[in-house]
Amino acid sequence: MISKIMAAGLSRRTFLKSTAITAVGASLPSMSLAAGEPIKIGFLAPLTGAVAAWGKPGLDGCEIWAERVNAAGGIELSDGKHPVELVSYDNEYDPAKARTGATQLIREDNVSFIMMLGGDTWPGVQPVADKTGMLFSTLLPSDLSPDSTTLIAPTEVHPIYLVTGVDYLADTYPDAKTAVICAQDDALGLPSVATYLAAFEARDIEVLEEPLLFDPATTDFAPIVTRLMSSNPDIICLDTCYSDYVHPICEQLFQQGYKGKMISATADFYDQMIAKTSKEFMEGFIFQFPDFDDPALAGDNINFEDANGFYEAYAERHPGQWGAVSWEYASIMDLWKAAAEKAGSADPEAVITAMKEGGTGKHAFGDAKWWGTELFGIDNALVGDWPVVVIEDGKAVIKGFKSIPDWYDQHGDLLIKHMQAYDQMYDQRG
Repeated sequence: MISKIMAAGLSRRTFLKSTAITAVGASLPSMSLAAGEPIKIGFLAPLTGAVAAWGKPGLDGCEIWAERVNAAGGIELSDGKHPVELVSYDNEYDPAKARTGATQLIREDNVSFIMMLGGDTWPGVQPVADKTGMLFSTLLPSDLSPDSTTLIAPTEVHPIYLVTGVDYLADTYPDAKTAVICAQDDALGLPSVATYLAAFEARDIEVLEEPLLFDPATTDFAPIVTRLMSSNPDIICLDTCYSDYVHPICEQLFQQGYKGKMISATADFYDQMIAKTSKEFMEGFIFQFPDFDDPALAGDNINFEDANGFYEAYAERHPGQWGAVSWEYASIMDLWKAAAEKAGSADPEAVITAMKEGGTGKHAFGDAKWWGTELFGIDNALVGDWPVVVIEDGKAVIKGFKSIPDWYDQHGDLLIKHMQAYDQMYDQRG
């Protein structure tokens, strides 16, 4: 974890310099494709280990997406149609393995685009991106900075979409006025903590104690939950905890008799949490990632083709494995495909130019704009509406879509204040 690297006295910038030594040292290999030759897309994410829940389900979704595209004839460039082929590399959420994977995907597999989860693995890959100009995507805009112009965040806008869940909570439960927050101490947890602090402050919800940051190696969550409950909060916020933490924390909250509201970035495999607690205990749990069989995803505002059918195919092939990222990498591929076809080329520079033309884009949840200069130093995040999801009678239900830019226009100063307090602004992360 990068937080541990920093704690040992190795800064992010020093880490980048050290990894640059072994990064590829020249421009991209030829991007030209023979007629009908497959376009290869790299998938560089954790497929095993503690963070695999935010990698492997995404690859499973991309394979369904690729089968759909190839069945329709492939991706049409200026020289004709090409099938798409996914090439995956398991980085195990390790920066050094991510660097090795990026180099291999570019040099040996000749991919045209690489999708990543991001977070702690991005510092290992950034030198490769800088030296080759390869186009990368991250699910975490908190990776963005002016130093990397070929890194984009076109689907997930973590952590800023979290403000929509807090707004829903405050509107729906106006008597809930106090909260506590816990998170693992890493590149996913810290910017998320800052965002929840800003969102709670914007709605006059008092955070009773300093956010509880636990070691990512934690396995016993009983004392953590005891401490969270000690101040008798109305709300317990699970931040952006990994599913391997959300599940035991909820189980402990249930066992220790918690009766208040719960909010979290994700509730992956929530049916398993219900099985470990009860339907009644999980009723009203607020998070941010819908099941794609939700009727709200069949609306005209949705830019994800046949979302309900995609979910049906996924559930049939991978029963019980639908999670936060099952659709996200596929949604990125939708945007990439449209840009490549517009450019008539899979060349990274041509694709990103076409993708950002006009400053707007077709986000999965509606029209959005390329945004982020104040927060990330660069407009490489595609930001618009985001859904608020609540567990009702054992099932995830979309309760509405809320605008992230509208919230930021009103409360952006609070977000910047708390990001600065946690050293999470782009000019601090260096």
